[in-house]
Amino acid sequence: MPPHAGPIANVSSSPYAPKYTDSLSRLTNWSIIESTLREGEQFANAFFDTAKKIEIAKALDDFGVEYIELTSPAASEQSRQDCVAIANLGLKAKILTHVRCHMDDARIACETGVDGLDVVIGTSSYLREFSHGKDMDRIIKDATEVINYVKSKGLEVRFSSEDSFRSDLVDLLNLYKAVDQLGVNRVGIADTVGCANPRQVYDLVKTLRSVLKPTTDIECHFHNDTGCATANAYAALEAGATHIDTSVLGIGERNGITPIGNLIARMFTVDPDYVASKYKLHQLRDLENLIADAVEIQVPFNNCITGYCAFTHKAGIHAKAILNNPATYEILKPEVFGMTRYVSIGHRLTGWNAVKNRAEQLGLTLSDDDLKAITGKIKKLADIKNQSMEDVDGLLRNFHAYKVAGDHSAIQQLLVEEAN
Repeated sequence: MPPHAGPIANVSSSPYAPKYTDSLSRLTNWSIIESTLREGEQFANAFFDTAKKIEIAKALDDFGVEYIELTSPAASEQSRQDCVAIANLGLKAKILTHVRCHMDDARIACETGVDGLDVVIGTSSYLREFSHGKDMDRIIKDATEVINYVKSKGLEVRFSSEDSFRSDLVDLLNLYKAVDQLGVNRVGIADTVGCANPRQVYDLVKTLRSVLKPTTDIECHFHNDTGCATANAYAALEAGATHIDTSVLGIGERNGITPIGNLIARMFTVDPDYVASKYKLHQLRDLENLIADAVEIQVPFNNCITGYCAFTHKAGIHAKAILNNPATYEILKPEVFGMTRYVSIGHRLTGWNAVKNRAEQLGLTLSDDDLKAITGKIKKLADIKNQSMEDVDGLLRNFHAYKVAGDHSAIQQLLVEEAN
């Protein structure tokens, strides 16, 4: 990669992409390491038997993720068997497993048939004192042994610090430079406790990029304890990271990690053609429903893209603009993701343009004055309780039928009736 030479003009055709990007930016060249079958197994409700793991792995592969990360085969005998089973499915995605920086784990993992190992060890003072008890010299020694062993087996290897953002920067850079010289494919940064913000992420990734060989990739793993996981992933890519860890619906330890749907939504605004060329976007909803059912949760109402409110418009001024041009209040196109737009009209905030649109959908010819009268009726009813679409449709159809019949008294009665 060329040395940083200041901001350059963005070449993406998207109007929402940054006008100027860093010369190291990877906003239009990145990969997903999908960790639902590793990080996701640490979610409180998660239990995936072998059949479910295989179903999830195939769904992720069909969606188009570049990598699928699995629980360490050293965790249990069943975990080892599951690693072997998934590694032998012949999927397009590379299969990785996540292991401690320990030779026992590495030996077991290298015999499972996976494509690579994601090696990790804690580097913060908290984890060095209260977890494994090793100093930095010992960490580098152990990392050297494990990395050389994995490479001797012809497998891909990533080395990551854990709790990177609470680790000493000098310690981190010395460690990363040491493993970089050993020839790792990627180094990893992990915001294990979700404490980082986008500016911190950008600074650390950019600094790391400057000390690594140009051919060494940077993977980032962000927990969502403080709500920054998606923003941090974006900042990492801006600074030159190449791989982002995700899970479906963000499931994982505690609040989980960057949700794959959130990352897709964020990156689609930068370069929609690139994202659409990599992933089967219309399958996102089915993928999320698969995981939601497996861990017995609901897809959140405000979930990016697939939440039931994601493309729902309610306020009258919003609805009018959306009906004229969806881009007025939508940055994403629902049809690209197999979703549909919904204009909610059975409430006190409704506007007559939205009611008119619904009448047209029903094939009912009504004048603007008629529609304004019906809208007033809807608002009156909705001051008592929101009206369902069936309620609104009934009101429109009855009004239309009375008008066709010339029954003006029935129309007046309809408009003055109180809500049940």
